[in-house]
Amino acid sequence: MKMMKTAEPRPRSGETLDMFFRGRIRIFQKKQGFRFSVDAPLLADFARTRKSDDILDVGAGSGIISLLLSFKPFHRITALEIQKGLAALARRNIALNGLGERIEVVRADFRDYGPGRKFDLVVSNPPYIRKGTGYLSQVTEKAVAKHEIHGDIEDLMRKTAVWLKKDGRACFIYPEKRRQDFVKAAAAGGLRIRRTRAVLPRARGQANLFLAELGFAVRKPKVQAPLVLYNREGRYTAEAEAIFSGRP
Repeated sequence: MKMMKTAEPRPRSGETLDMFFRGRIRIFQKKQGFRFSVDAPLLADFARTRKSDDILDVGAGSGIISLLLSFKPFHRITALEIQKGLAALARRNIALNGLGERIEVVRADFRDYGPGRKFDLVVSNPPYIRKGTGYLSQVTEKAVAKHEIHGDIEDLMRKTAVWLKKDGRACFIYPEKRRQDFVKAAAAGGLRIRRTRAVLPRARGQANLFLAELGFAVRKPKVQAPLVLYNREGRYTAEAEAIFSGRP
């Protein structure tokens, strides 16, 4: 009996098919809509996971963080996304990478999401521009992904405290210029910083992002050495290159 060849997946009109982690991840993205940036792999690398972890990815977009986390130990991932088009795209990307049995995409507003269970780990690269400030993109996907249109950092921290198990962890990436807003919102939600790491474009420059792991236990925060993305020649540093290549 002649075997039928499986057709190679192709992007739809207005999409690209991109490779990441040296071809180990394939992902459809919108040409004009939301496209992930360096924030996603930095957050996925920063998050520490265990084999038994039930993970919640808040604001999953195209599913990129869930896909990157799939190279680490985990039990199940729930990818939560409010936008209909991006949730559908995330489902396609999960299927494209053969992870449909372990990663579930749920379309919902995080402010209303009540899964009826707790999570070991929550991860999020949330919208970081205050509502009513900055340039609002005419492309809805971009606007919702970057601006606090459907909830702000205070809302997210309150919900994270509800979703997390007592010994759970929550990992975020956020702009350095809004660090105080982040710390204040976390404390209001009953969360404490356990671990942080600054992200610098260049060694002699200022941090533009920071990574943070939160939890309920009160302890002295661990401050990791800054992550520098570019060297003097304008190329990725060895560590940045390792992150973007999908280091173990």
